[in-house]
Amino acid sequence: LFFCEVTLSPRPSPHLAAVACPPNSSMADTENLTEEERKRLLEQRKARQFKKFTYRGKTVEELMNMSNEEVLDLVKARTRRRMMRGLKRRSQALIRKLRQAKAECPEGEKPKPIKTHLRNMLIIPEMIGSQLGVYNGKQFALVEVRPEMIGHYTGEFSISYRPVKHGRPGIGSTNSSRFIPLN
Repeated sequence: LFFCEVTLSPRPSPHLAAVACPPNSSMADTENLTEEERKRLLEQRKARQFKKFTYRGKTVEELMNMSNEEVLDLVKARTRRRMMRGLKRRSQALIRKLRQAKAECPEGEKPKPIKTHLRNMLIIPEMIGSQLGVYNGKQFALVEVRPEMIGHYTGEFSISYRPVKHGRPGIGSTNSSRFIPLN
């Protein structure tokens, strides 16, 4: 069953371009439907389809349910080596704080940010949805952990330097580049 709209405007509506209507379908197809079926069709049409994130063929839910040993098989060699050597006490304390923050927050809200100096902490599936304040040498940069970040380090998302904005050459540059005519 399909639900299509028909407009009488001279220009096509951009909203109707997203609706896929098969050829030879018309409003007559929907006249035979009950009210419930029409509502269901409208809801299906309104529902936005998001692309499901997968990490090496596994969905986020599957990743969250996996043990660390099962995650080892999915990550790259550098991350696998680091995880096999075990999590240090500070890393375990951070994960414990993240679990606690997730448990305390109400359903459907973001947990409170946890501040950390651990720029070398690997992001594991258990951390997805958490908020971190990663220290960059001056302040704590807020980082919301997303599924795409698995296997990366927390420091990668908190830049520790101000990118160079190249201006005019100053003292210490070569003589030819400092020359300014007197005219």
